[in-house]
Amino acid sequence: MSVVEQYARAHIVSDAALPLVDELEAVPVTLRYDPDHDPGSVRMTLPGSGGHEWIFSRDLLEEGLRAPTGSGEVRVWPCGRVQAVVEFHSPQGVSVVQFERQALLRFLRRTYMAAAEPVTH
Repeated sequence: MSVVEQYARAHIVSDAALPLVDELEAVPVTLRYDPDHDPGSVRMTLPGSGGHEWIFSRDLLEEGLRAPTGSGEVRVWPCGRVQAVVEFHSPQGVSVVQFERQALLRFLRRTYMAAAEPVTH
């Protein structure tokens, strides 16, 4: 099965120290899915975060596009008809990342296609 990696433009508002992030500019956020390593999870890397990856349930991301969900470190909710928000909590602070909903749906669709690929040897 193949790894899915996609960049999605997002707006980040944070009280955490993200040195290369301008809250007014859309920045590329890396979305990653590796069905061989962890088929139930997705990974997000925010720019300027020192390469810190947030790992959370693919189901959480999918459910959060329809209704607010999550607790603890990661929360996801729809924001109007075309936006979605992913909120990350850490000891360094809170980061709120706003995406176009379509970008996240496209990523999720690609993850399901990758997970359905037949294994070849």
